[in-house]
Amino acid sequence: MLDLSQLRSFVTVAQTGSFTLASQHLGLGQSTVSQHLQRLEAEVGRRLLARDTHRVGLTADGEALLPHARQLLAIERQAVALFDAEQPHGTLRFGISEDLVSGQLPVLLQDFIADYPSVDLNLTVALSRDLAAMLDRGELDLVFAKRRVGDQRGEPVVRDPLVWLASDPERVLAKPVLPVIAFPPPSLTRTLLMEALAASGKAWRIVCSCHSLSGLTAAARAGIGVLVQPRSLAPAGLREIPPMALPAIEDVEFVLIASPSADRNTVAAFDRLVRRRFAKGLSASA
Repeated sequence: MLDLSQLRSFVTVAQTGSFTLASQHLGLGQSTVSQHLQRLEAEVGRRLLARDTHRVGLTADGEALLPHARQLLAIERQAVALFDAEQPHGTLRFGISEDLVSGQLPVLLQDFIADYPSVDLNLTVALSRDLAAMLDRGELDLVFAKRRVGDQRGEPVVRDPLVWLASDPERVLAKPVLPVIAFPPPSLTRTLLMEALAASGKAWRIVCSCHSLSGLTAAARAGIGVLVQPRSLAPAGLREIPPMALPAIEDVEFVLIASPSADRNTVAAFDRLVRRRFAKGLSASA
């Protein structure tokens, strides 16, 4: 019979890619987490983890076990929730930045609903500043969005550099006027890239603007111009333009902003989930 403590250590190592981070998240000694994994591998009779000098990954058997392990742990949490009056419930009006939709939103929703089936999600996807304005108007309970480094609003989750991207950097850079693909105002990314270009004195113009990241990505893949995105969220099919070829842009921070009227238990639960998901950076997908 599979031990839930061992499965919990296995899932956390898979999510963080590190025994050290997993032990910190679980509040256990690193040796204990290692023993859990050794015993689990002995129980199933298969090697579940592949280790190298940089990180811990999953073998094919580990990948096969992971969704079942998550399901068993979710069932355990749901059973405990039946007798916990403090468990999140009701409706959560959640706003998330367009940047995070394609890569992070599906796994966030999957994990949250699995952990807290009594919560109904009302989801809004928009630009970060629009989401903040909606929260101020009382239309949202919780926002996961970007801010400038140094801004005070929100609780920081992770910091990420903004980078220039293109399908064919050499061809785009050869143009006398730099063609730029960007979100429309009031996009923070747009503001920061325009400030960087203005300070550099480089000639540029916005050749494509769209509220949808998928639309901007399609334009960049078609070779229309350069696109700016957080490095860890760079869309597939685009190459990062080497430093010094274009002016450096400020980093951004992804933050959680909660409404004072939001249910504190629900907000705290989502905060824990987001920090667990992003323990090893925005590109985490385990």
